Amino acid sequence: MATLANLTTYQQRIDDFLKQQLAQLPLNDTRLMDAMHYGLLIGGKRMRPFLTYSTGEMLGVALADLDPIAAALECIHAYSLLHDDLPAMDDDDLRRGQPTCHKQFDEATAILAGDSLQTLAFDIVASHNFQSVNARGQIQLVKMLARASGYRGMCGGQAMDLAATDKQVDLDHLERIHRLKTGALLEAAILMPTLCVSDIDPAHVTLLKQYAQTIGLLYQVHDDIIDITSSEATLGKPSGSDIEANKSTYPALLGLSGAQQKEQELYANSLHALDGLPYNTQNLANFSTFIVKRDH
Repeated sequence: MATLANLTTYQQRIDDFLKQQLAQLPLNDTRLMDAMHYGLLIGGKRMRPFLTYSTGEMLGVALADLDPIAAALECIHAYSLLHDDLPAMDDDDLRRGQPTCHKQFDEATAILAGDSLQTLAFDIVASHNFQSVNARGQIQLVKMLARASGYRGMCGGQAMDLAATDKQVDLDHLERIHRLKTGALLEAAILMPTLCVSDIDPAHVTLLKQYAQTIGLLYQVHDDIIDITSSEATLGKPSGSDIEANKSTYPALLGLSGAQQKEQELYANSLHALDGLPYNTQNLANFSTFIVKRDH
């Protein structure tokens, strides 16, 4: 599997920050708190924090102002997985090689843990004393996070994905699903740090948005491919689960070779978007390579 420079450093940093955030919460219910820890801190590649830290440092944003953004995105991502795994949605028993939260605890606790992590995300961003963002900018951060995670983004994409089960959809519709379901949070991970730079060139934000939207699709296309080509032991969840659930995927629509060709086109486009930026974009370019080389 491909490796990323700074990934381990960023993983440790965000894990420490997330532990601090949970430790500051009052212990109202031990079981719920245990489920929140389980869903948030057991495994995970921390890809969204990696993008936030990489983009932010590239733009000269202080790490202390990137911590709450990275943490909020990871809380949203973790909550989405807890809910996605439930019987009412994807009905998965394994996640990251471990029992899913509703299997480890119970369905009600998994739902409440997801709800709690979602609201914690907004609490973290709203409560942080940013050095590079004024009150108006902080509102913009909350707004971008809300849009990426809710009806306009991830939740809307998940609903479209569920509605497409057992149905034939065309490529444009499938791409819209995944621009929202997978791509919206990845895009937020890259664009939220730009709100911490008061004098950033709008043209540079546009190029970063193009890159973010491209890797959002690239990430999903590769996910669909390795769902077929990787083993259950490697994935940490049942392989072929999307096919078994009769979900719309890129290999189902284009065939495996067609999906692999689509992946290479998106990979090239992601690198092209970075070419016009006057920053050191090596970390972001490496992330594109990481996506297409990963096996889980």
